[in-house]
Amino acid sequence: MDLGHVGIHVRDFDAMLGFYQRVFGFVISDIKRGPERSIVFLTSEPEVHHQFVIANGRAADDHSRVINQISFRVSNLAELKRIGSALRDEQVEDLDIITHGTAWSIYFRDPEGNRAEAFVDTPWYVDQPFRAPIDLDQPEDVLRRETQALCRTQPGFQGIEQWRLKLAQRFEAARAQASSAE
Repeated sequence: MDLGHVGIHVRDFDAMLGFYQRVFGFVISDIKRGPERSIVFLTSEPEVHHQFVIANGRAADDHSRVINQISFRVSNLAELKRIGSALRDEQVEDLDIITHGTAWSIYFRDPEGNRAEAFVDTPWYVDQPFRAPIDLDQPEDVLRRETQALCRTQPGFQGIEQWRLKLAQRFEAARAQASSAE
């Protein structure tokens, strides 16, 4: 299962569209503007019609935080570093750059206060939850070396492939148990 897409209602359609295009490089696959309803479908992959949808309709006085966070998996550490730079240029609120051991992550608030995350997976696993600050401005080899050293000190440390094999075994055991119960 993959996350298909996320859609959010916004107060300022054009400001939010521009923000997500500038920071993440989203491309518009479809857009409809109207006096009462505007909606845009955004993607970062030519094979995928949309990964993110923005629609107007959030009231100006609506400051609820209905969504916990919107998480964007990026392709590599260089892209995460680029996004970090773009977010600093945007002067976003609550910029928090960390590692979970399993990922390098940047948490932030978009212009309307929605919590969002950009992340890239690491080749390691540590028991979750885990978080530690990182300096994303370091060279990639230094960041990798320091993150691995930190992860080695945490409970459950192992390579991500080893962890995935164990998880697959748990899925298989669950399926077998479900089959025997039928």
